[in-house]
Amino acid sequence: MKFFVDTADTNEIKELAATGLLDGVTTNPSLIMKSGRPMKEVIAEICALVDGPVSAEVVATDTAGMLKEAEELGAIADNICIKLPLTLEGLKACRALSDKGIQTNVTLCFSANQALLAAKAGATFISPFIGRLDDINVEGMDLIAEIRQIYDNYGFNTEILAASIRTPNHVKDCALVGADVATIPPATLKGLVKHPLTEKGLETFMKDWAATGQSIV
Repeated sequence: MKFFVDTADTNEIKELAATGLLDGVTTNPSLIMKSGRPMKEVIAEICALVDGPVSAEVVATDTAGMLKEAEELGAIADNICIKLPLTLEGLKACRALSDKGIQTNVTLCFSANQALLAAKAGATFISPFIGRLDDINVEGMDLIAEIRQIYDNYGFNTEILAASIRTPNHVKDCALVGADVATIPPATLKGLVKHPLTEKGLETFMKDWAATGQSIV
């Protein structure tokens, strides 16, 4: 399972990239707004920090506009992945870009039918939003399972990129169901390593080691 981080905070990305656990980055207009910096500048800096795909989202709503913006975004770096909305115009743009061998991430997916369309349009990634479905009392994880089954039924190469992840349990459940990628907020990604018994055990080991008076080096 690949781990992407969902942020435009370059300091957070730099810290997580140093762990060797980071496979890519996703951004969106809201995250760019929070950064308070010019979009192209932020995206270029992120692309220099990670080798994997960096999702940069178009803001046009028509196919021609999306393709024009995709050309601008794609010129920033070789590891740019063009993020497109799950609309008919977005799917048309996805097909045009996919036919050129350009990576695409079709976002704002909330149904299995939408995911099926994105795969038929040649999307590299499909981004179903788990947390936002949970917010309206729909089981977001069921959507991941449905997409997994459909993609496996027909041999689609589109990767399931689980998005809108809120908790460590979301990550675990995505891995169990078979999502290819999870894009995770920095705090949640760091939280995956934490367990009270790990911390308690390490504290005991350190106390006992100090009592030996020894040194390894």
